[in-house]
Amino acid sequence: MTDETERDQKTKASLPTPDSGVGAVPKDAFMTVPADPRVQTPDAAQARLSWDGSGISAKEHIDYECEAAHLDVRSDTGTLVGRMFSLSYVSLAEGNRPDPARPVTFAYNGGPGCASVPINFGGIGPRRVRTDGTSHLAFPVEVEDNPSTLLRQSDLVFLDALGTGWSSVAEGADTSKVFGVDGDADAFARAITTWLEKNNRWSSPLYLFGESYGTVRNAVLMRLLGERGIKVVGVTMLSAIFDWVQTIEGEDLYHLGMMPTMAATAHYFGKAGKGRPVEEWFDAAMSWNEEAYAPALLRGDRLPEEREAELAEQLSAFIGLSAKKLRRQHLRVTLDDFRRHILEEEGRVCGRLDTRFSSDAPLPTQSSSEWFEGEDAADDAVESSMTSAFRAFLRDVLGYRGPARYLSNNYERVGVNWKWSHKEPGKGWENASPNVAYDIAVALRRNPTMKLAILGGRYDAATTYWNVVHDMACQFLSSALKERVEWHLYNCGHMAYVDVPTLARMAADMEAFYAKA
Repeated sequence: MTDETERDQKTKASLPTPDSGVGAVPKDAFMTVPADPRVQTPDAAQARLSWDGSGISAKEHIDYECEAAHLDVRSDTGTLVGRMFSLSYVSLAEGNRPDPARPVTFAYNGGPGCASVPINFGGIGPRRVRTDGTSHLAFPVEVEDNPSTLLRQSDLVFLDALGTGWSSVAEGADTSKVFGVDGDADAFARAITTWLEKNNRWSSPLYLFGESYGTVRNAVLMRLLGERGIKVVGVTMLSAIFDWVQTIEGEDLYHLGMMPTMAATAHYFGKAGKGRPVEEWFDAAMSWNEEAYAPALLRGDRLPEEREAELAEQLSAFIGLSAKKLRRQHLRVTLDDFRRHILEEEGRVCGRLDTRFSSDAPLPTQSSSEWFEGEDAADDAVESSMTSAFRAFLRDVLGYRGPARYLSNNYERVGVNWKWSHKEPGKGWENASPNVAYDIAVALRRNPTMKLAILGGRYDAATTYWNVVHDMACQFLSSALKERVEWHLYNCGHMAYVDVPTLARMAADMEAFYAKA
């Protein structure tokens, strides 16, 4: 689904070789290289539409053109690697023409193995599925003009990664050079340059907006595009993950990242922090995490028993599980364990993408952690409604006839075959567990005028907020560069836009971010 990191794939393999196609697409490639008939894609479809604001955007009106089309992804020699599906929304100025000086934002979800429907029809696109708090959406699906759409500030292009949605890998193409950290970023860089060339938007301020694994993609892209002579003005990281070590159970960074999120979740369900605002409770957990919990984890079995017992009581007070259980587990709790036990007395389990969501617990015999990781009430509540609304819009409004199956996620082919190795800038080797915070820091140092917004949720257990704060702190950016980075923390989960109050706050923050010099 939207995530992203939600199926915690840990397949490790070597990266594509440099001839995977680093470099700019030849300027005549679009005209001289014939289409590959073995990659069948529908004809593009367009429609001129309008959007009317409400609430925070009351009395605003936008006329725009929407186009569903495929973008060729070609190597430096013009060989077709694949065709990437795009859905673009371009505001029309006077004379019903696009404004070439208006920003254009390329947006996507993550996975790896996920298409871009949630960030579009759930979040920042001009049409949005109406949500209902933490309730499972019922039929019929209600769609509204999104009062918080980013189209107010920027033209939008939503891209589906190759192998997802309706994006196809060319027959005979080497998927090991596509399904991986660097190969994926390379494919997106090529698709972005194709769109800019096709639409004559080279003078437009260029922004990137990624969610979940899309933030890993963002990190590599913001560096890679600069290396290819393409100026990036701003980058938004929603529900970010930078250092992949944090996904590995048993690693100290994993448990440190989970602790504040578990504390917020226990607070939400009335298991901890009664009478205190969640913002205050979360901040207290963040502080205790670094001052008491981190030193204890680092000491392992060298931690005195009496100190372990003392910390077990304190951790219990934060996350709502018994001190006896926490001491037996030496203060280490996996997300699987927490989700199964925080609502055990109620016979329910909490979500992963957004821990405020809950559902009936599975049977005791359904004990597979890998299976349970994908059983997520937060995902089940909204994703199918968003995909249905997207399909209806393309067919009924644009007249676009795509294949019967739309791969909203394709973990079976993409996720499990992902090549996690990444050659971090400034290092002479490939890291099997990438930390793309290095890419971000290098991109900011090379382009100190770039803006960066990092957005997170207190109830996001898929990409935990503490880890991102830690990852960026370890880059030791100068004071001047830190001023280019802004942080926004909301009372939401992974898909921040599902929460209507958060969506309105995020829209206000994005309006200020895009207006920032």
